[in-house]
Amino acid sequence: MSETPFALSVNRRTFLQRSAYGLGGLALASLLDRSLLNRTQAAPAGWNGVLTEPHFPIKAKRVIHLCMAGGPSHLETFDWKPRLKELHDQPFPESFTKGQQLAQLQNKVLKARGAFCNFQRCGKSGLEISDLFPHLQSVADDLCIVRSMQTEQINHDPAHAFMNTGSIIKGRPSMGSWLLYGLGSETETLPGFIVLTSAGKYGLQPVSARQWSAGFLPSKFQGIQFQSRGDAVHYIGNPDGVCQSTQRQVIEEINRLNGLLAEERIDPEIQTRIAQYEMAFRMQASVPELTDFQREPQAMLDLYGVKQPGDGSFASNCLLARRLAERGVRMIQLYHRAWDHHGDIEKAMPSAAADVDQASAALIKDLKQRGLLDDTLILWGGEFGRTPMGQGTGRDHHILAFSVALAGGGVKAGTSFGATDELGYRAVDDVVNVHDLHATLLALLGVDHKRLTVKYQGLDARLTGIAGNVVSGVMA
Repeated sequence: MSETPFALSVNRRTFLQRSAYGLGGLALASLLDRSLLNRTQAAPAGWNGVLTEPHFPIKAKRVIHLCMAGGPSHLETFDWKPRLKELHDQPFPESFTKGQQLAQLQNKVLKARGAFCNFQRCGKSGLEISDLFPHLQSVADDLCIVRSMQTEQINHDPAHAFMNTGSIIKGRPSMGSWLLYGLGSETETLPGFIVLTSAGKYGLQPVSARQWSAGFLPSKFQGIQFQSRGDAVHYIGNPDGVCQSTQRQVIEEINRLNGLLAEERIDPEIQTRIAQYEMAFRMQASVPELTDFQREPQAMLDLYGVKQPGDGSFASNCLLARRLAERGVRMIQLYHRAWDHHGDIEKAMPSAAADVDQASAALIKDLKQRGLLDDTLILWGGEFGRTPMGQGTGRDHHILAFSVALAGGGVKAGTSFGATDELGYRAVDDVVNVHDLHATLLALLGVDHKRLTVKYQGLDARLTGIAGNVVSGVMA
């Protein structure tokens, strides 16, 4: 051995440097993917998060978030206001709105707009649900409807960001990323956080990929968007002439080189790269099997209202969500862009409701019959509500009142929580803000929102910021 390599191999500075980097890499690997520590053992069914044990009893293991992008009107979904209907087309009482923030109705003549649909008391619980949702009416006894939601953001993009990340500041982790970071994944063959999108005929509102970003967490924890139409993942197969064994050799060599780099520097993205190459290789087998609906009986397709599997519809996405839940995916988000009804609400909202009603109810029924609803938490709702005042033939954005529905995963089924005033303008009883909702979702998954933190810019950052209270009233 020549003098230079020998000196580099044994000098004190090199020894300490490589020891630190190597131990740091091992420590990081143990947090991000424990199976990286010992590749000679059989790969576990998933990987662990940073929480070694739950803070609370675990009532839910996974979340399916049915995102009604655009902000559905609470006044035509879950919050029946007969007094508002009596005042229809009359001046809206100024005592409700004076000095309040409005979006596009600022300095306009405000007239009351009653619900254009009827409501029914449903199931044994007697929950009031709009006739636009006859299928959700049939599962009323499985729902917990929160009628007293409020948010802080009156425009779509920041309101989506607030609902997903608890902040309007870009670059913050989404709630799915926080779940993966804290709890890990129950599968190694699929991403732990998957997003699907669909769109209706009216009221389309753009949704950006930053809504499922990992923010300042390692990118391993970000949501992965699957395509709703055609192949769920592009380029999932090997190129022509490349066999599986050759592909495996390529992955191993890439990971070997990345491993050498990981020994030289502490960078979470290197470990992410290694893990994601492995994930991509496994997905070549898992994704085609996941999206093969041929084994689903026709009765199941009919239950969801699926006309053609993989047609990009919300119904197909809901059936795929159930298959993802069965396979251990931690967070599943389904965005349906169809709810921005500033005008023509009497035509647009029935169309949007028809897109999602049957499949939303079918997902609850299907999970229930399979024994999965008990540990799967479903959240149905948008980023804000709609004004009880008309905006031409529609409704404007509204932050002081809206409704969401919960099901499964430890929630108190067949109940409603909170209330708005007699005109549906403001939440007045048991008000629940977005931070409270996040704190409650985490608690149902066994996590104390105050203790799931990451040091960022000198602060202990968390999903709920410096706020949030667990809403025990919705928990069974």
